[in-house]
Amino acid sequence: MVSSAPVFNPPCGAVTGWRDGDVVRATGIPYATAGRFQPPAPAPGWTVPFAATSPAPACPQGPVPFLDDVLGTRYGELPGSEDCQNLSITMPAGLASGEQLPVMVWIHGGSYTTGSGDLAIFDPAALVSENRVVVVSVTYRLGLFGFLATRTGRPGNLGLLDQLEAFRWVQRNIAAFGGDPGRVTAFGQSAGGDAIAHLMATAEAPSLFQRAIIQSAPLGISRGRAKMNHAMGIVAEAVDEDTPAMDIVEREDHVAQVARKFGMLAAMPFGTQYGHAPLPAEPDIEAAWNRAAPGVEVLIGHTSEEARLFLPRSPYLSRLARVPLVGSAAVRAIDWVVTETVYAKAARRFARRHARAGGKAHRYVLSWHAPGNIFGAAHTVDLPLLFGNRNTWDGVGLIAGASWDEVNAAGRELRALWARFARGDDLGKHGTIPGTLRYRAA
Repeated sequence: MVSSAPVFNPPCGAVTGWRDGDVVRATGIPYATAGRFQPPAPAPGWTVPFAATSPAPACPQGPVPFLDDVLGTRYGELPGSEDCQNLSITMPAGLASGEQLPVMVWIHGGSYTTGSGDLAIFDPAALVSENRVVVVSVTYRLGLFGFLATRTGRPGNLGLLDQLEAFRWVQRNIAAFGGDPGRVTAFGQSAGGDAIAHLMATAEAPSLFQRAIIQSAPLGISRGRAKMNHAMGIVAEAVDEDTPAMDIVEREDHVAQVARKFGMLAAMPFGTQYGHAPLPAEPDIEAAWNRAAPGVEVLIGHTSEEARLFLPRSPYLSRLARVPLVGSAAVRAIDWVVTETVYAKAARRFARRHARAGGKAHRYVLSWHAPGNIFGAAHTVDLPLLFGNRNTWDGVGLIAGASWDEVNAAGRELRALWARFARGDDLGKHGTIPGTLRYRAA
């Protein structure tokens, strides 16, 4: 229910938001502008109040019917636009004058090819109202628009550069929305977590965010991608500044096909590229992370059965699972190997290196799952817990079998833990949310 329109006065220009139950929202605010295949520039300010009442448009992308089924997303639920560098702010209703709350900046996942900050499955209202934090949801360029360099000099990492502009915007403007620019936590899942880890390799990172929550980042496949990206870049030359946007989206499938011969790396063909701004060359990435470590506290982890999201899609594994006696054990073994290789081992290594370099790091494993659900504690199972909105999530494939009360009980505790970390509370040496998550200091 939208009621009286609150007005904010940040340096960028006046912003009109809207009241939505227990929260206030200001949505679809431009933080950057960019031409196609060009680095972003800060969005110019405005003199007439900006009506921040529409969701940020999504970067143009193709449908993923499997994820719609599992997560309850709807392809096309947001309008698409290449001018997608927008952010949305959700804050508690009833902010006191001068109150400054911890800020949590959400970077969505989707293999760097799908998703958008304002999808219904990422609604931060419960996180915000229960814990008195401000959440900023960022939309950025994806796929061929944002994450592939070419031989003719088209830049890589444009989506990462978009995200940096969003964090700079937060530093300049968030105080006007009740946020504390000195207490900013970057948090993201899957490709979003991977992006945050890589933003930490930029010299600017500690001045943009003081904490990072890295959820299910596929850091185990972030190295050794140069040959694959080079081969993809050759095929990507077929699109240019004049190619219709949806033709570019269609071309992404052809470009991704080229990656298939590169094995496990092809599980996420688009992604960050070392040696392209703002990232150092691959041999220098550890040193860059080490320099940032003392200035950014980290909470990094994964679900206990990450690969279970993808296994049901494989006809081979579905047949294997039905083999009497040994089938289910074999599938569990494959899940363990993929979870360990792509997510867990790299997360442990990241946390240990961060701590050795003088940073604070905690590692977690999230094991909550819906009873009897084929997906178990799969990749993305943290999303309905963090962004618990019954209208969006109740009964979707990922959590079918759990009552909403069960989902929300686990979610409330997870949201509280994330907010404690964002506030700067000491998490201690270790801790648990029974039946949901365990964590320990690196």
